[in-house]
Amino acid sequence: MGSPIVIVIIVFAAIVLFFVFLYFVPVNLWITAVFSNVKVSLVELIFMRIRKVPPSIIVNSLITATKAGLTIAEDAGDIRRPLKTQELETHYLAGGNVPQVIKALISADKANINLTFKQATAIDLAGRDVFEAVQISVNPKVINTPSVAAVAADGIQLVAKARVTVRANIQQLVGGAGEDTILARVGEGIVTSIGSAATHKEVLENPDKISKLVLQRGLDAGTAFEILSIDIADVDVGANIGAKLQTDQASADLKVAEAKAEERRAMAVAEEQEMVAKAQEARAKVIEAEAEVPKALAEAFRSGNLGIMDYYKFQNIQADTEMRESIAGTGSTKGKKKE
Repeated sequence: MGSPIVIVIIVFAAIVLFFVFLYFVPVNLWITAVFSNVKVSLVELIFMRIRKVPPSIIVNSLITATKAGLTIAEDAGDIRRPLKTQELETHYLAGGNVPQVIKALISADKANINLTFKQATAIDLAGRDVFEAVQISVNPKVINTPSVAAVAADGIQLVAKARVTVRANIQQLVGGAGEDTILARVGEGIVTSIGSAATHKEVLENPDKISKLVLQRGLDAGTAFEILSIDIADVDVGANIGAKLQTDQASADLKVAEAKAEERRAMAVAEEQEMVAKAQEARAKVIEAEAEVPKALAEAFRSGNLGIMDYYKFQNIQADTEMRESIAGTGSTKGKKKE
């Protein structure tokens, strides 16, 4: 007999080999597939393990497809056949969600929607939820738009909200635009419809005009959805944009007028100061000229051109002039008092 240590090692090695065998040869999964009428061999399951493909995902998906009676069409002709393990393995290795694709194909088949295996795998690899797309194609989805503000021709702002009912377009799911594009196009259509209205009252009276005009624009072109209807849920009256713009324009015109008036006032003040300066300069010249008069009289006396009698006559004339100016000023003051 061998030593106890050797026996323990042998038993441990046997247990490890047994679990390794069960890992690479999933007998239970193969038995389940056989009883589910799914044709898959143990060799294929072993190669799946080697290729790092979980056999449970592939086999369970095949079982689900077989029980649902799912068949796919050949590339040419109307001949239909069951799915192959290699097709599901290829999709899994490409990064696809195999169970989701099988669910989508079964749902499309039961709803009589033309969805091929190639289309389903392409949609799945494009990053879209193919099963959700089939559900939306069967049960249309309602998208609520955010509040869209637009201004009618009379300057009154209207804030509208819409509900857009869409159905998935299976043929354009790959490469088609999503919900954000639908919402942007609907918002643009609402703004255009309200802006083309003569008055905001027309829109409030017939909000269905917005829906009709928006639907006529073919907003679902190039998108992954087909617009079934656009319903205006609410229309609220906003601010009087026209009056606000007129007020802002009047305020701007007032500021311009005030600036021009201030400019004219500054020019008038400058002209007045210039005239005062000129008057002061003229007054200075008069005072300077008056200061030369005594000098001229003295020089006239010395040169004999002016005599004493002539000087007295000059003084009398000057005194008479001052008296007349004084009487004239007093008389005018009395006249003003009497008036």
